[in-house]
Amino acid sequence: MSDIEKFINQKELATSGFRRKVEEEYENLKLGEEIRQLRLSRGMTQEELAKMISTTKSAVSRLENHSKNVHLLTIEKVAKIFNKKVVINFQ
Repeated sequence: MSDIEKFINQKELATSGFRRKVEEEYENLKLGEEIRQLRLSRGMTQEELAKMISTTKSAVSRLENHSKNVHLLTIEKVAKIFNKKVVINFQ
C-alpha cells in the first residue's frame, strides 16, 4: 500500500466521505491534465488554445489546473480543436 493510500485510509477513518471526495477531485484533475497534454503535444501555448476556443489564457489555465463548474460547451470546443469527442459516462 502506498503512502498516499495509507493517508487516505487514515483520513477516511476520521472523516467519513473523505475517500469519495479525493476520488472526485482526482477525476477533475485528470480532465485538466488530459487537456494540458493534448495542448503540449501540439506545441501549443495556453494563449493559442484560448484564442482558438474564444476565451482567455487564464480560463485555459483554470481548465488545466482544475476549476469546478467547467462548461460542457468549453470541453466540446477543446475536443473539436484536437479532433476528439467528449464521452460522458455515468457510473
